[in-house]
Amino acid sequence: MSHHSDDSCNDSPNEHFHDVLERSSHTPLNRRNLIRGGIGLAALSSIPFLSACGGGGDDAATPGPGTPAETALGFDAIDKNLLDSVTLPAGYTYTVLHATGDRLVSSIPAYSNLGTETDEWTMRVGDHHDGMDIFYIDALGRYTNTDTGRAVLVVNHESSADSHFFHPTGQTSGGVTGKKFSQFGGWDLGVRPELEVLKEINHHGVSVAEVGKNGSGQWVYKLDSLYNRRVTGQSPMRIAGPAAHLADIRAFMVTKFDTTGATSRGTINNCGHGKTPWGTYLACEENWAAYFNMPQGSAPVDAKTSTSRQRYGVARTPIAGGATSAGSQGWFATATAATDDRFGRWDISAPGAGAAQDFRNEPNTFGFNVEIDPLTSGTPAKRVAMGRFAHEAAVCSIPVVGQPLAFYMGCDSQNEYIYKFVSTAVWSASDVGGGLAAGDKYLDEGKLYVAKFNVNGSGEWLELNIANPLISGYATYVFANQADVLVNARHAADALGATKMDRPEWGAVNPKNGEVYFTMTNNASRNVANADAANPRAYADSDGRARTGNPHGHIIRFKELAGASNALSFNWDIFLFGAEEDSGADINLSGLNAKNDFASPDGLWFSQATGICWIQTDDGAYTDVTNCMLLAAIPGTVGDGGAIAVNNNLGGSTGTQNTFLGAALGETRLRRFLVGTPGCEITGITESADGRTLFVNVQHPGESTPAYGAGPFTFQSQWPGNQGYGPTGRPRSATIVITRTDGGLIGL
Repeated sequence: MSHHSDDSCNDSPNEHFHDVLERSSHTPLNRRNLIRGGIGLAALSSIPFLSACGGGGDDAATPGPGTPAETALGFDAIDKNLLDSVTLPAGYTYTVLHATGDRLVSSIPAYSNLGTETDEWTMRVGDHHDGMDIFYIDALGRYTNTDTGRAVLVVNHESSADSHFFHPTGQTSGGVTGKKFSQFGGWDLGVRPELEVLKEINHHGVSVAEVGKNGSGQWVYKLDSLYNRRVTGQSPMRIAGPAAHLADIRAFMVTKFDTTGATSRGTINNCGHGKTPWGTYLACEENWAAYFNMPQGSAPVDAKTSTSRQRYGVARTPIAGGATSAGSQGWFATATAATDDRFGRWDISAPGAGAAQDFRNEPNTFGFNVEIDPLTSGTPAKRVAMGRFAHEAAVCSIPVVGQPLAFYMGCDSQNEYIYKFVSTAVWSASDVGGGLAAGDKYLDEGKLYVAKFNVNGSGEWLELNIANPLISGYATYVFANQADVLVNARHAADALGATKMDRPEWGAVNPKNGEVYFTMTNNASRNVANADAANPRAYADSDGRARTGNPHGHIIRFKELAGASNALSFNWDIFLFGAEEDSGADINLSGLNAKNDFASPDGLWFSQATGICWIQTDDGAYTDVTNCMLLAAIPGTVGDGGAIAVNNNLGGSTGTQNTFLGAALGETRLRRFLVGTPGCEITGITESADGRTLFVNVQHPGESTPAYGAGPFTFQSQWPGNQGYGPTGRPRSATIVITRTDGGLIGL
């Protein structure tokens, strides 16, 4: 979720809602006509074409101004702060469960926090803790929904932009140490030490660790548990997909490693996640594209492959500086890269006679939801039917026996899309505990859709299918077959005219009513001309972290027609707009105050026990005032607010957008619960079955620590060592365990 380039890979001509209003394709009343005709915004909700943003049943209801009568939050909001600690409300406490580098087995040394480890990190907790979930274990070692006192916690590990902390004096390149490589930057690398590279590859992926309470009632992870496991950037993976298209899919995956394309290696940049109703884990591959290299002067790929790569941001910028230059971590730049495929596979040029002789197709093996059975050692499966893009979360609809399942997914880049996968199989409760075999049943056969948000508060799901003339006849990228559509889902979504969004990241499903929420984290490329109803703000943030576009982000939500997972239409509104409390009424549209203002919503999750909507931030716009945070919200329903106008002013241009905003929450229903450490992102959250324990991840504390030269680091943060967990000195990502001192439900 951090380390995002400001570049957008979406150069498609797809319309924004600005274009929809001007064309007036859905109604004879467009924005200009409304304004010219003098129709006030207070009256907009009475216009028939706007009534579709209501939330009731098959028929859309006119939004009302009332606030639903719901339970108020039960803690006092904490203040914004820049402390090098994790702060919580009175009556709450936390402990650290595990942190970057902690060992999972006793046969390797405890973590030194000096960068001196000589193992390859294959049995250490990874770095950049992100999405996670808890899985209970029954007496026979199978998954169960019931709290048995035994469980595993599964944690994603995202970027390696802070890899300098894992080596004594920073990353080494050509004999020079202390360089801090950027996932989106570029350096003249020279040769990199193999052990450094192996550490960096292997602290990506997923950590599985058994957890439970010790004799003091404190949550701990169990060293040497038979369930402890790492899935890394090198672990074997199975390529899975629709039976009718599997041979064509695997043709895209052919490499020197597996000339049949049936398997691949590794998962990287795992950000948001999903949990299936049958008890498996979906590790979403997010910004995977930045790890590959096309060194200058290397053998070129064909034009179609180049077009595919450009849309995904793979080696899209020519690399200057000769064959030893890199755009990311330089994993290809080791002395043995030519003979050791562990390193050579990150060089994606095409020197061989065909794809089976090199790694030109290696990028095609990333960008998927990776299904892992946390309670077995089975080979994870890359679920191609769910599409290939920068996956950020894969949240499941409420399972209904006899009905298909829907998985909602964001593509985490500026101006990208929201997707939905609908299973062909209908849900059967007998599949609980079915592992990867159940995954084959539900995730390999189905339909993939992309969302189009209409100006009148309705929305459409557009199927990514080669039979659609818009896809089969798309000139920008010529699709060969349905496998090509799934592997190049971004191009297919472009062809269908899906709605470009302000960096769609995490999704969450409200367990009370099945409504779906998505965070739009921010978008620096948003401007007055391309602002639209679903992404309506374009403004300048003029304070100490001055940014433009939509720097504070927002949260959108939608309700499927009749609540059906396989519905082809939905109603939507905007749940919350992020803003600083003093931003002014044209920016602070949700009326946030000092106790609940926030910027850049990212992580998003609903408690099954309390119904609280938890919002986590990955902020660059407000970090001069406060570290990133966790907020609790009591949600309403789609359509509980009304139509509003957004007055934009950016770069000397002005404009007005009409949109739909949910009912104002106020401090009783939206409060700041946690503030993290300097440089961190608060991300990843789950809870115990009884709602009395909250697990939260603190990612990359001290991210802005300088790391140049061979001298000592000057740390932006020293957490969690400064709070008594593990060796002091370098900051470490970690999972914390939050409880109430009185043992009560979290948040209420």
